Amino acid sequence: MTSSIDRPASARWMVLLGVCSAAVVLPLSFSAGAIATPAIGRALGGSPVALNWITNAFMLSFGSCLMAAGALSDQFGRRRVFLAGIAAFALFSLLLTIAPDIVWIDVLRGAQGIAAAGALAGGSAALAQEFDGHAQTRAFSLLGTTFGVGLAFGPVLAGALIEAAGWRAVFASTAVIGVIALLLAAPWMRETRNPSAGRIDWPGIVSFTAMLCLFTVAILEAPARGWSDPAIRALFVAAVFALAAFVAIERRSAHPMLDLSLFRYRRFIGVQMLPIATCYCFVVLLVLLPIRFVGIDGHTPLISGLMMLALCGPMLFVPSLAVWLTRHVSPGVVSAAGLLMSAAALVWLGRLPADATPFAMLAPMAAIGIGAGLPWGLMDGLSVSVVPKERAGMATGIFSTTRVAGEGLALAMVSAALSALVSARLRAALSSLSSLSSLPSLPGIDRDRLAAAAQQLATGDLAGAAARLPGVRAAFLREQYVDAFSLLADGLAIVTVLAALATLHYLRPDPQTATRITNAPVPEAADR
Repeated sequence: MTSSIDRPASARWMVLLGVCSAAVVLPLSFSAGAIATPAIGRALGGSPVALNWITNAFMLSFGSCLMAAGALSDQFGRRRVFLAGIAAFALFSLLLTIAPDIVWIDVLRGAQGIAAAGALAGGSAALAQEFDGHAQTRAFSLLGTTFGVGLAFGPVLAGALIEAAGWRAVFASTAVIGVIALLLAAPWMRETRNPSAGRIDWPGIVSFTAMLCLFTVAILEAPARGWSDPAIRALFVAAVFALAAFVAIERRSAHPMLDLSLFRYRRFIGVQMLPIATCYCFVVLLVLLPIRFVGIDGHTPLISGLMMLALCGPMLFVPSLAVWLTRHVSPGVVSAAGLLMSAAALVWLGRLPADATPFAMLAPMAAIGIGAGLPWGLMDGLSVSVVPKERAGMATGIFSTTRVAGEGLALAMVSAALSALVSARLRAALSSLSSLSSLPSLPGIDRDRLAAAAQQLATGDLAGAAARLPGVRAAFLREQYVDAFSLLADGLAIVTVLAALATLHYLRPDPQTATRITNAPVPEAADR
C-alpha cells in the first residue's frame, strides 16, 4: 500500500480538510442543539424528559459507539467507516429538518450520535495514516482546533439561524457541512486497515452500551417518577449488573474493547480525571446556560449564542497556552490550577442575582472557560505519554471513551440534579408562602402538578411552569430557578475541586518513569 510519504501533499491536505470539516460539525451539532432546544419545545411540545433527550440521545449513542466504530475502522477500513459515518450524519441531520414530533427528534438525534462516532473514529484513524512525525502532530493539533471552533461558534450560528429561519435551519446547516466534509475527503482518502486487528469484542460493546443506556434512562426518568419508584430502582440494579458483566467480559477477553489493566498505571488514572472534571465544570454548561438564557432569562437565541462565546472562546487559544506552560510547570499542576480556577468561577457565577445583566455573567463564564482550557489542552497528549509506547493506541481509545461517555452521563446527572433542586426550592418557597406543605392557599396546585412545573422550569419552560401554577408570578419562579442554579453551581465547584486534588495526586511526577512530552503525536495504527 502507498506510504504516506509517497502521497502528493495536496492529497494529504485535502484529507485533512475533509476530516477537519467533520470535526467542526460534530461539536457544532452538540452545542447548537442546546440553543435550539427551547425553540423545539415551543414548536413541538414534549415533556421535560423528552426535551432532555435531544442532547442526551446524541451524547449517549456517540459515547457508547465510539470504541466499536474504532474497531470497525481497523477491521473493515478507515475510509469506509468515515465516509459511511459522515454520510449518515448528513442524512440524519436532513431528516431532522422534517421531523414531525419530539419522538422523531430524539430518535434521529440518537442515530446522529452513532453516525458521529463512525465519522470521528474513522476520520482520526485515517488521518494518522496520512502524516508522520511533526506533520502528524500539526495535523492533529489543527483537528483539535477545529473541534474548538465548532464548540465555540455553534451557539452563535444556531442563534442566528433560529432568529432568521427557525430551529430546523440549525440541522440543515449541519447537513450541509457534513456533505462538504464528504465531498472534500471522498476523492482523496485512501483505504487503510489494521491487518493484525483481532475480532470485535461484541459482548463487551453490548454490555458497555447497556450499562450506559440503563443508567442514563434511570437518571433522566427519576425526577418525574421519583427515586423510590420500582422501575427506577430496577433500572439502576440492571445498570450495575451490566457494569459487572462488562468488567468480567473485558478481563477474560483476548481482544478486549477496553484493556482495564492500563488502570494499574497511576498517572493513567490521573489523566482520566481530566475529562471527567471538564465535564462538570465546562461541558454541562454548554447545555444548561443556553437553556437558562433563552428560557428563564428571556434573551434571544442570538444574544444567548453571543454570550456563550465568553465560555467557549477561550478554547481557541488557552490549550496552546497550557502546552507552553508545561515547559516551566508540570502538567498536573497546570491542569489542577485550571480546574481550581474554574471551580472558583462557578461559585462566582452561582452568586449572581436573578436580575444580573448579560455583561455581569461574561466575566465568570470567561474565567470558567480559561480554567477548563488548561487541562483541555493537555489531556489528549497526556493520555498517550503516561503509558508504555506500545500501549498508546488502547490508552487513546480508553481516554476517548471516558471523555465522550462521561459527557453523556454528566449531562444526565446534572440535569436530574437541577430538576431536583428546582423542585425542592419551589416546594419550600411555596410552602413558606402558604405556611403549610399541602399548599391550601394556592387552589388547584397539588404535589404532582408542582413536580411537573418544577421539571418544566428546570428545562427552561418558564411559561409552561407558570401555566401549571395559577397565581404564581413568573418573576417568583425565575428567582427559585436562580436559587437552584446557585446550589447546582456550588455542587459542580465541589466536584471540580475534588477532581483537581485527585489530579495533583495521580499526576505527580513518577521518578522511575521518564515522561514523554505532553503534546506527543497521536499514535499510528499498525497497518500501512
